[in-house]
Amino acid sequence: MAYRLLASTGIHKGDREYQQDQVALLSHPRAHGCLLGVVADGMGGRSGGRKASDQVILTARQLFERYAPGTDDGAALLQQLVREAHIVIRLTAISSEQEPHSTLAAFLVNPLGDVHWVHAGDSRIYHFHGGRLLCRTSDHSYVQALVDRGELSAQQAQSHPQSNILIGCLGAEQDPPATTHLIPQLQPGDALMACSDGIWHYFLPDELTAVVTSLSPREATEFLIDKARVRARGGGDNLSLVIVKVEAVPPA
Repeated sequence: MAYRLLASTGIHKGDREYQQDQVALLSHPRAHGCLLGVVADGMGGRSGGRKASDQVILTARQLFERYAPGTDDGAALLQQLVREAHIVIRLTAISSEQEPHSTLAAFLVNPLGDVHWVHAGDSRIYHFHGGRLLCRTSDHSYVQALVDRGELSAQQAQSHPQSNILIGCLGAEQDPPATTHLIPQLQPGDALMACSDGIWHYFLPDELTAVVTSLSPREATEFLIDKARVRARGGGDNLSLVIVKVEAVPPA
C-alpha cells in the first residue's frame, strides 16, 4: 500500500530567558521518503547549552547528507551521530572553559518504511500504532533508574524533585549511552514523536496518544506546546518536538 509522510516541528523557549533546545526535521537530498528527526536539549548555562545542541544538529546534518539509504546501515549512522556529536561537544568544553551537555533523540525513516532511532538522556521518542502507544524510549536519568528498580512508580517519577538529574548524555566525562531501536515497517496510521522533557513532563501517556493520533502533526505540535505552557504555570522549560505521521494514499 502506498503511503505518504506528514510532519511538523515545534519549538518554544517556554518560561526560560533563553533557548537551549534545538530541533530539526531533515529530508534526504537524494532519497525521496527518507527523513531524519532530531531533538537536542542543551544544558550548561546560556551559551554552553545552546552550543551543545547546535553541535548535535550540525553533526546530524553533515552525516545525513552523506547517508546512502540503499547501502548504509541506519543504526550505525545514528550511533555515529552520538559519538561524533559527543566528541565535538567535549572539544567545545575544553576550548571555551564551559560545561556544555546535550540530550539527543533522533529517528531515521528509510524509504522502504523501516525506522531506526537512538537516544541519550531524557529527551524521548514515542511510537504510536493503532491508536495506542506501542513503545517509547527509557530515560537515562536518576528517577528512571528508581522506577526500573521498583522504588518509584512512573507517576511518582513524573513529579519527583530530582527528575532532571541525568546519568547519561552527550558532553559528559563518560561516554554517552546510545540506546537504539528498530521498527521493521511503518504502517498507515503510525506516528512518531521525539520531544524534550519540556513537553512530556506535563502529559500522561494516554493524553499524548490521544493528541498525536487524532490531530495533524501541525495541530498536535501547537496543541502540546500551548497546553504544556499552561500546565507549567510560569515555570516551564524550553519545549521542542517533531512529529511524523504515516497516511495511506488511496489508489488512483
